[in-house]
Amino acid sequence: MPVAKRPRGKKSLRLRAFAKVNLSLRVLGRHPDGYHELRTIFQTISLHDTIELSITPGSAFEMFMTCNDPALLGLDNLVTRAIRAIAPEIGFKGSVSVHLEKRIPVARGLGGGSSDAAATLIGMLRLTGWDLPLARLVEIAAGLGSDVPFFLFGGRAMAVNRGDEIYPLDDAPKQTVVVVSPRDIGVNTKEAYGWLSEELTKRVKPPNIWEFCALCWSRQGKVSNDFERPVFSRYPRLREIRDGLLERGAANAALAGSGSAVFGVYRNPAQARRAARAFPEDAVSVVETLSRENYGRAMGWRVQI
Repeated sequence: MPVAKRPRGKKSLRLRAFAKVNLSLRVLGRHPDGYHELRTIFQTISLHDTIELSITPGSAFEMFMTCNDPALLGLDNLVTRAIRAIAPEIGFKGSVSVHLEKRIPVARGLGGGSSDAAATLIGMLRLTGWDLPLARLVEIAAGLGSDVPFFLFGGRAMAVNRGDEIYPLDDAPKQTVVVVSPRDIGVNTKEAYGWLSEELTKRVKPPNIWEFCALCWSRQGKVSNDFERPVFSRYPRLREIRDGLLERGAANAALAGSGSAVFGVYRNPAQARRAARAFPEDAVSVVETLSRENYGRAMGWRVQI
């Protein structure tokens, strides 16, 4: 049997695109352009998608993509958008082939699409050996989505403005996280912000900014999420999941992002595994928090910040 040969000049790599949870998510108001002013603390977790990326130099740019979930294919996919955004910046001409193996549930507030985009940007730089100025790379990432810049760094970080202005925080000790994603509930981010805008007009007093600042400095603060009230009122089962995690020993539990995944933080891995068994009808993952150093090592990418 003839052996298939790798096309001359072809380079390939495999990357993990890690999910995140929001340890705190406060929405202060809405800008005239429709975007919201945020104060949030991101934390990467070990739940991940896998991206297999290959490039072959050539005279013209072309791109091919496959995915284990065909519904995610299309020009609006963040992976293809990331490739189209970075290729002219680095002067790449040739073919790009990418396969996305999706494991992070979609429309659950875990940042899977944004993480896929950031991993693709990193992968293209690694494969081509191009050294793009960090400020420009962050700008490209922000153009793809508000959460994308965070995934260039990982670990634990504060984000302000639209969530695209990132400030690294000291990593907390590694903890076990149970992520519960109801199979039959997905929350559209745009709709969630619409529900929240209604809540903002009824707010009697502004969020306690000192409480948020305390959480930034503390490595064991209480999690909170402004989306919980409007989302829980429409999907009571998500509140039941959060309360169920707390009843089963979670030190903290909250909605992940704008939903609909709910996560609980555990100090004891065995207790976390027992709690996970209480949600057999849902997609449940028992994972760990990921420090910035370990994130960079896993991505083969180290950013000096």
